Amino acid sequence: MLKEFKEFAIKGSFVDMAVGIVIGAAFSTIVKSLVDDIVMPVVGVLTGGVDFSNLFFIISGGDTNASYATLAAAQEAGVVTINYGLFINALVTFVIVAFALFMVIKGLNAAKRAEEEAPKEPAKPSDEVVLLTEIRDALKR
Repeated sequence: MLKEFKEFAIKGSFVDMAVGIVIGAAFSTIVKSLVDDIVMPVVGVLTGGVDFSNLFFIISGGDTNASYATLAAAQEAGVVTINYGLFINALVTFVIVAFALFMVIKGLNAAKRAEEEAPKEPAKPSDEVVLLTEIRDALKR
């Protein structure tokens, strides 16, 4: 059983998948930072200084008539909120990851098509075909 697991773990596809997961996790962290630290502040400035991470609706709890400056302050007061600003951040992150993945897949498909379109050497005839051709040529003489 251990031998079977070892064979499974060493197979190329398993290792490729593991590497892909690790790279994907690292890429996700980079994209999240890109969105949170670069894209959304620029969008915030363009929309009049809005900080999307602090956009929320108060549902209940705490003082529902109070005005909380930040999401953290509202949560600290025990207010239940709908955090639509964080959802917008997550949506932008998703769009960037989806676009990057689309570009990678598009590149792989183009490379695959180029490989398929490359001229291939004609297949060498099998030994049987060569033998039959020699017999045919000998009979013609």
